Amino acid sequence: MEGEERVMYAPILEIDTQKVTQNAEILRKLCDRRGVELAFVTKGFSARPEVIRAAMEGGITCFADSRMKNIISSKRAIPGLKYLLIRVPAPDEAEEVVRWADWSLQSQIEVIRAVSEAALRQGKVHPIILMIDVGDLREGVFGREQLDEIAPQIKACPGVELVGLGTNVGCYGSILPSVENTQILVELRDYLNETYGFCITTLSGGSTCTLGLLEAGTLPAGINQLRVGEGVLFGEDTTGSRFLEGCHHDAFTFRAQVVELRRKPSVPIGEHGRDGKGDTPEYPDRGVRLRAICAAGKQDVAWAALTPTLPGAWMIGASSDHLIVDVEDCGGQVRVGDWMEFRCGYMAVLDATTSAYVDIVVK
Repeated sequence: MEGEERVMYAPILEIDTQKVTQNAEILRKLCDRRGVELAFVTKGFSARPEVIRAAMEGGITCFADSRMKNIISSKRAIPGLKYLLIRVPAPDEAEEVVRWADWSLQSQIEVIRAVSEAALRQGKVHPIILMIDVGDLREGVFGREQLDEIAPQIKACPGVELVGLGTNVGCYGSILPSVENTQILVELRDYLNETYGFCITTLSGGSTCTLGLLEAGTLPAGINQLRVGEGVLFGEDTTGSRFLEGCHHDAFTFRAQVVELRRKPSVPIGEHGRDGKGDTPEYPDRGVRLRAICAAGKQDVAWAALTPTLPGAWMIGASSDHLIVDVEDCGGQVRVGDWMEFRCGYMAVLDATTSAYVDIVVK
């Protein structure tokens, strides 16, 4: 870890900040051309300031995170950052939300009231974006009846100002963004402004997966913010099963050392129960294969979000402390003591940057 003596046998996460900068510039310009603000989501790398600064070099000026701890540490490290809190806070977080977040996503009136009261105590008016559930069934007001119930109650909270509507798809229910479900925000903005006298100006239309509508020129007029993390970090849209054109896909590299190399059957032998997580995985029979065991595991990284960079290698699985990689087709290139390299997806970096056992190297 930074500022500490490096432990050479620990797994390593290497971050290429130049590639992050280039991705940030590409996607920021794409958004700028359509009048859309790109709010860079920083939770996926635990809001490390080096990566935030890299995004700033790419022209990004708005940031977003789901954790107050990340927002506070980022603002202390880089004063003047504009931050959106993107997870509905707990009522007990209200004081910190008002003190540190420039605005926040909200969906529950009890929380909004707590934020309003905290804002009054601090002599502030806190801007909020009301989340609308368009079908993914995570957070948000669902349907016109619920909207009509909460709107006058928000109006009665003097410490908050409803400045925007937002939605989220692709995270829980795997629903893809569409013209139809994104257009709902535009229609509800007009309804709330006309019916209740709000002045809603921000429509936060989704995340990386909504970039497809922007690229196709079909993003409904009026959507003027997207909350993008994965696209900037990895040049990838997992929900849409695609890589983003022109972006780097390898800004984050995970490395772990090979500690065992043996040929073994593909299917475990004996009566099958559950694995260490309580799951009952299936094991395809591919015969006897050469397997490399690396000194890292689920406690360090989300193994399913790792892709070996060595041609012919592929992930088999992992336990809490071991990554298991098939290297049968690698032409004898792997030896005990070698460092295997993996391209990271979003969940791999999310885990690795929160693990106490991964050495993070920034270049």
